Amino acid sequence: MTVWFVSRHPGALEWMQRHGPAFDRHVEHLALDDVQSGDWVVGTLPMQLAAQVCAKGAEYWHLVLHVPQPARGQELSAQQLHNLGATLQRFHVQPVGAGVLGGMAEAQRVPKRG
Repeated sequence: MTVWFVSRHPGALEWMQRHGPAFDRHVEHLALDDVQSGDWVVGTLPMQLAAQVCAKGAEYWHLVLHVPQPARGQELSAQQLHNLGATLQRFHVQPVGAGVLGGMAEAQRVPKRG
């Protein structure tokens, strides 16, 4: 089992080193082919990548924090993440159906504007 920490943010890496579980590998971008069943992937992945992690039988732990609007888009330090109440929460993500917005089947289910 490998524990992956995925982040390109120095403050998140420092926060994880101080407050999170020990991890085996830190990467800025996850190569899905390297993830195995039973691994833990920790970070803030896009939903479709988190779903692929879960489909492989790995656990996805999301770095959860509530960033106030004025702080959005800024690099946050480990201390700022701590002050904002950063936590890790496990999620199991999976797509619902195969439809893609814009495809005929799913487009018929989406309410029209106007």
